[in-house]
Amino acid sequence: MFDLTPLYRSTVGFDRLASLLDNAGSFEAPSYPPYNIERLGEDKYRITMAVAGFGADDLNIEVKQNTLTVSGRKTEKPDTKVQYLHQGIAQRAFERRFELADFVVVEGAEVDNGLLHITLERHIPEAMKPRTIQVKGASSQKTIESKQAA
Repeated sequence: MFDLTPLYRSTVGFDRLASLLDNAGSFEAPSYPPYNIERLGEDKYRITMAVAGFGADDLNIEVKQNTLTVSGRKTEKPDTKVQYLHQGIAQRAFERRFELADFVVVEGAEVDNGLLHITLERHIPEAMKPRTIQVKGASSQKTIESKQAA
């Protein structure tokens, strides 16, 4: 475990980053449901989660600040007439959280063949994008002539 106290003393505005680092080693990541994170392009991503047995009505996706929360809870009551000899498809409730980088927004979500696909895209504001500044030299300066009063 690292002591991040010096980081808190010498930085301003990075407390969220420091708390993320502080909490990184203090929790055990849940393993259900399994998921993939794919990079589809320069600023496009997709999270794919295996949600077998869950329908679109059983899933909830919420974005609050920079945290994406995906949760699932079966809304229908189990059939009490069915007697399982083996029940390997887990339909237990779950909640999985993802920390999103700045300017990443959720574009959409869909369930297809037991997989939940969440599409993400980073929208960087124009003011934050890199730009080239033209450097002017002495040869490109214009002189201003002033008229003297007669």
